[in-house]
Amino acid sequence: MRRAVCPGSFDPVTNGHLDIIARASELFDEVVVAVLVNHKKQGLFSIPERIEILSEVTADLPNVVIDSFHGLLVDFCTEHDVRSIVKGLRAVSDFDYELQMAQMNRRLADVDTVFMSTNPLYSFLSSSLIKEVATYGGDVSGLVPPTVIDRLEAKISDAAEQG
Repeated sequence: MRRAVCPGSFDPVTNGHLDIIARASELFDEVVVAVLVNHKKQGLFSIPERIEILSEVTADLPNVVIDSFHGLLVDFCTEHDVRSIVKGLRAVSDFDYELQMAQMNRRLADVDTVFMSTNPLYSFLSSSLIKEVATYGGDVSGLVPPTVIDRLEAKISDAAEQG
């Protein structure tokens, strides 16, 4: 079975992420979307919330499973018998960093990285940009799934009430 992992923070998941996940699901028998647990960084959405959202928005992709990991991605790959990592590239600047990571992952655990160019419709997207635009009342529809919009609005509203 050809298995791949699509890692990320997904805080929140964007339509750019979903495009890469869907395309990877056409190339591999199973795609594990792995949410990075970084205890040093406070996310807008909790890890369980991200997993729930990802499960909901990938429900139409039967060969996609959602999981989480902390530490080295290659350790997750080794533990779960995953031989490939799929990464989306938005720009040349992404490639510079991702190439170094790919070479290190190959060296550490003999895991290959497959790079996919991002759909031009989403080449400017990042989770950070989505959060910033949404925080200031900007329209992010068409950039994230509808469930993310609803949850973003609720988080921002909660933060405003507490702050």
